[in-house]
Amino acid sequence: MTTHPPTRLRQRLACRFAVLAVLAVLAVLAATLPPLAALAQSGYPNKTIRMVVPLGAGSAVDVAARIVVQKMALNMGQAIIVENLPGAAGIVGADKVAKAAPDGYTLGGFNDSIMTMVPALQARLPWDIQRDFSPVSLVATVEWCLVAHPAAPFDSPAALIKAVRDAPGSVDYGSGGIGSPQHIAMALFASEAGIAMNHVPYKGAADMAGGLAANQVPVAFQGLATVNPLVKGKRLKLLAVATPKRMAQYPDVPTVSESGLPGFEFNSWFAVLAPAGTPAEIIARLNAEVQKALADPGVREQLLAQGLTPRGSSAEELGNATRAQLAKYAALVKTNNIRAE
Repeated sequence: MTTHPPTRLRQRLACRFAVLAVLAVLAVLAATLPPLAALAQSGYPNKTIRMVVPLGAGSAVDVAARIVVQKMALNMGQAIIVENLPGAAGIVGADKVAKAAPDGYTLGGFNDSIMTMVPALQARLPWDIQRDFSPVSLVATVEWCLVAHPAAPFDSPAALIKAVRDAPGSVDYGSGGIGSPQHIAMALFASEAGIAMNHVPYKGAADMAGGLAANQVPVAFQGLATVNPLVKGKRLKLLAVATPKRMAQYPDVPTVSESGLPGFEFNSWFAVLAPAGTPAEIIARLNAEVQKALADPGVREQLLAQGLTPRGSSAEELGNATRAQLAKYAALVKTNNIRAE
């Protein structure tokens, strides 16, 4: 005679088997679905985002960052704060981003100097631009110019070159720091012109522009966005632009190439990065928001008025551009013997 468990016991066993079956299914799903943390980001952003700009307030990148993030914040419905951390050619500010939590709430607003020039000049850095950061998007290129104090005894690149040749080592130039774009641009200019000038590094591009306006140094290369107000206020004179063609904003100002040093061009760019390990979903969301902001006519008009050209890119394109620029500047620094003094 066959015996059967009591009904209540059978029910308990069936319930246990059902629970075990559910747990087994959940285990399989956990192994194949995205991590719960990534899924929880569906509400991103739900608090203030901080963008660290390792350059001074008023620098070209700072100007561009504030124009773009203002629109991004409006579109995303969440505040984005720009935090300026200048000094050491951007190394300190970049380090803060590299060591931040990869959750999309700390971003870096970097120029290509921090990303590709400083690594070419500095053998030891506390971060690696390719290892410790995730590219988000190229934002804009910064158009450059050669500017001088109104009292400077030269009114063109050709006149500057002649003045230095007539008295080698007698002319100083300012920069935003060792390895900054201002440093690289003038070092390349001097190298190609075959002249020697004295480098005077400041703590940032905006500080250097102020020093130039105060006649502490007579001349410098600078992002147009940084010196636009000083040029328009006649506190600085615009000798030439470093673009391939004359700019629509200054049609009467010649290019460096046509007025002293044929073939010379220089610009830089502003990009958004995140700490390495930031979820792909967040990178994609941020990239889409940058593109959306750059597509706005008002944002484009503001950037162009400041001497900035709106660009935009995919995260992959920015990564490729960074690798190419790293190789380019490593070669330039070696060929022209540019050193971190």
